[in-house]
Amino acid sequence: MEKPLEIEVNGRRHAVEAPPDTPLLYVLRNEMDLRGPRFGCGLAQCGACTVHMDGVAIRSCVTPASAAAGARITTLEGLAAAYHGKEGEGLHPVQQAFIDEQAAQCGYCVNAWIMTSAALLDKTPDASDEQIKEGLRGLKCRCGTQISVMRAVRRASKAMA
Repeated sequence: MEKPLEIEVNGRRHAVEAPPDTPLLYVLRNEMDLRGPRFGCGLAQCGACTVHMDGVAIRSCVTPASAAAGARITTLEGLAAAYHGKEGEGLHPVQQAFIDEQAAQCGYCVNAWIMTSAALLDKTPDASDEQIKEGLRGLKCRCGTQISVMRAVRRASKAMA
């Protein structure tokens, strides 16, 4: 039997009994029962599976679980605590802005937009519209909420400034 993978997710260490090449998304959803990251395309094209690895937005459907060993993984469930430094302090500004701007319809892709936007604003807090568009390029939404998403990211940027 292989040694369990040690993975830190949302500030907590987990010993995972999964083959090292198991997609991180499967570990997060099936082993840890996290529902923020979702299976969309399985090809790193839609973004539904986006999580942060050491602050960088990655597609967990194509990232092997072994790549998460020694890294800090943050999912939608842990985003607010990671921003505030502890749980119970409220939502991340991007999460709040998405609520305020009603930037989700069906909600399936909202994980992608929020996690990618949060990573973008962490690196570029005063992002221009062009930088936001470029940073969110490649994310898929069939409901057509992209205008609301832009408003939400701009609102979050102001809140984080």
